[in-house]
Amino acid sequence: MLLGVPKEIKVHEYRVGMTPSSVRELTHHGHGVWVQSGAGEAIGLSDAEYAAAGAVILDTAAEIFSRADMIVKVKEPQPSETALLRSGQIIFTYLHLAADAAQAHALMESGCTAIAYETVTDANGGLPLLAPMSEVAGRMAIQAGAHCLEMEQGGRGMLLGGVPGVPAARVVIIGGGVVGTNAARMAMGLEAHVTILDKSLHRLQQLDMQFGPTLNTIFATVDALEDHVTHADLVVGAVLAPGAATPRLIREQMVRDMQRGSVLVDVSIDQGGISETSRPTTHAAPTYKLHDVVHYCVSNMPGAVARTSTFALNNATLPFILALADHGVKGAMRRDAHLRAGLNVMAGKLTHTAVAAALNAPYARAEELLA
Repeated sequence: MLLGVPKEIKVHEYRVGMTPSSVRELTHHGHGVWVQSGAGEAIGLSDAEYAAAGAVILDTAAEIFSRADMIVKVKEPQPSETALLRSGQIIFTYLHLAADAAQAHALMESGCTAIAYETVTDANGGLPLLAPMSEVAGRMAIQAGAHCLEMEQGGRGMLLGGVPGVPAARVVIIGGGVVGTNAARMAMGLEAHVTILDKSLHRLQQLDMQFGPTLNTIFATVDALEDHVTHADLVVGAVLAPGAATPRLIREQMVRDMQRGSVLVDVSIDQGGISETSRPTTHAAPTYKLHDVVHYCVSNMPGAVARTSTFALNNATLPFILALADHGVKGAMRRDAHLRAGLNVMAGKLTHTAVAAALNAPYARAEELLA
C-alpha cells in the first residue's frame, strides 16, 4: 500500500501523523510512504530523517493526496484537505465528527473511508488511540489552568498550591476517565485541593484507592455539580461519550455564579464542550472571558507539546496503521472488531451509531458495507 503523510495545517498544529521510526516500520513491511516536505520540521524531525527511513519527500499536500492509498494525519482534515480526498481512499486520523456536521458531510461526499482514532476500541473497553492524547491533555489542563489563574491572564491571582498560611486553589474535575485522572495527578502534585466528580461509583472507588485521602471523590448529581463548580477556582471539563457529543453539564447560569476570575478548562471541546458557554479556541488565542470567568477551550491542546504528543500517538497508532496497510481496510477490519469500531464513514455513509445519532443522520452498519 502507498501511504501519505501531509503536513498539518490546523492553526498552531505541529504534530505529524508518522515519525521516521514509524515510516521505517512501514517500508520494512514493503509499503511505500510519501511525506510532505517540512511535515515534522517544527518538532525536530527533518526531511533527511524521513528519507533515511525510506520515505519519498514530496513538496505539496496535493501531491500526497493524489498519490496515496491511505492518508495518515493527526487532526481532522480541513476543508482544503477534504476537497482533495477521493472515492475509496482511506484517511486515518482524529475526526470528532459528532461536533462537526460540515466535515462529516464533506467526508461522505468524497466517497472516502474515514477511520477515527478516537473511536477505535480495545479488549478492555478503552480507547487506545485517544488515551495518549487524553493523558497529555489532562496534564496540560492543570498547567494551562494554573497559568490562567494569574492576574495577567484575567484570573483571580491565585497560586494553585497556595503557600503556608494561605489556602490552596480548589480544583474541580468533572469526569474520572483518562483526562480526569491525569489532571488530578498533576493538580495534587502541585498541592491544590482537588475534587473529582463522576457518575460511576465504581470509578470513584478506583480513584479513591489509587490516590487515597488527598483526593476528594464526589458522586455527580445536579446538586453536586452546581455546588462544586460555583465554588471552584479551576474547573476542568473531562467528560467523554465515545463518538458522541459531550453532554452540556455546566449550564450558563452556573458559569454566571462562579467566582470572578475563576477558570474553566474545557478539555471536552473537541466533542462540543461540557459548558453551554464553551466555544472552540486555538493556541493563537486560547482564552476568552465570559461572565468574568476565563475560558480555555483549545481544541487541539496536545499540539502545544507536539513532540511529546507525536511520539506518544505513534506508539499507539502504528500497529493499526500496519494492519490496514498489510491487509487493506476490509481484511483488517474483518480480523479486528476493535479497529472496525473506528470506522466512521464509508461509501458515503455514516457507520458509527453515536456519530449518526449526534448528527441526526442515517446510519449504515459497518459489517454490511465491509461484506
